[in-house]
Amino acid sequence: MNGAALVGPALRTSCRDIDYCRMNRIRLLAFATQGSGGDDEARVRALLENFPVDVFPFDRRKKMRTFLRLLRAIRRAHHDLIVMEGTGVAGGAAVLIGKLLFGARYVVSSGDAAAPFVAAQRPGLRPAFALYERFLYRAASGFIGWTPYLTGRAVSFGAPRAMTAPGWAPFTATPEDLARSRLQIRAALGIPADGLVVGIVGSLAWTKRVGYSYGLELVQALRRCERADAYALIVGDGDGRIRLEQRAGNDLGKRIILAGRVPREQVPHYLAAMDVASLPQSVDRVGSFRYTTKLSEYLAARLPVITGQIPLAYDLDDGWLWRLAGKAPWDQRYIEALANLIDRLTVDEIASKRSALLQKAPDFNRNRQVACVTQFVTDLLAERSGAIAVR
Repeated sequence: MNGAALVGPALRTSCRDIDYCRMNRIRLLAFATQGSGGDDEARVRALLENFPVDVFPFDRRKKMRTFLRLLRAIRRAHHDLIVMEGTGVAGGAAVLIGKLLFGARYVVSSGDAAAPFVAAQRPGLRPAFALYERFLYRAASGFIGWTPYLTGRAVSFGAPRAMTAPGWAPFTATPEDLARSRLQIRAALGIPADGLVVGIVGSLAWTKRVGYSYGLELVQALRRCERADAYALIVGDGDGRIRLEQRAGNDLGKRIILAGRVPREQVPHYLAAMDVASLPQSVDRVGSFRYTTKLSEYLAARLPVITGQIPLAYDLDDGWLWRLAGKAPWDQRYIEALANLIDRLTVDEIASKRSALLQKAPDFNRNRQVACVTQFVTDLLAERSGAIAVR
């Protein structure tokens, strides 16, 4: 593969003072600790599309073997920069050892605060992962956060350079597309055209420690609602699904609809069937750092959002979301507030929120983020070569 052919215009125009021969010979290594073929790998491929990149096939099911293979790839290939999407230990250990033994430079991109996230599942691992996260960021050449809060966290932990790339919706939809899909999906699911639908799309992984998976807040709130024209639409699958079905009781398949996993290309159609989207996050050191990957998709589908009192609910609010009290979506205060909101929601209020969204929605623009990451990586490469990049 010809590396020169992959160095796009955005890279060339941002590096006038860097020798083109040098730039055309660069090569990056990228991988996602989530696993090969997943959404995280697609993200890092897109962000680095202006560079020649070798994508390492990361197999999270065989972590030790993958760690050894990755370390060998780092040692042999002498890439100019390694970009790791995620903070998994197998990948992180490989880049840390690669930096120590071979001088390999790397960038970390992450959508979660690693130590609090792991500690939420296994509290006893908190001290070890707190050290790991600090070492990982401090030894990196740079950090790309999915939110500005994660970017600030990385800088405070010692990352020498940092930026934010919050992601984007993998689809575009016209109002006509959404209106057509709305009618089709509602008809298929048995939801009246004029019903109020509050929905969520996501992985229904059950968290045993707190007894929760995405969508449970909707199930519990709907069962408390008095209005008969309200529906919960939950799209996704996981070990939490059976628990949601049990909690739904005799409302399952009637007012509470679990659509299961749907093909990626079908997700926008199911979003179109909703009136409002649920974005449940805990107000703690896990949820408060997130936007979640679904926010950009909800906004692309023109859906107002219900969420908690997390930072994004204040920082991004231009009138298109509702903030609910409560420390987490499994908090009874949150569930009660959600039920009360659903009971009183009107067509006019939803229309007002949607109007604000169309006028002042946050910018989750793919091309802009790719261009910014191109500039960021180019500056890191220029720093090593001693060249001076002019903007």
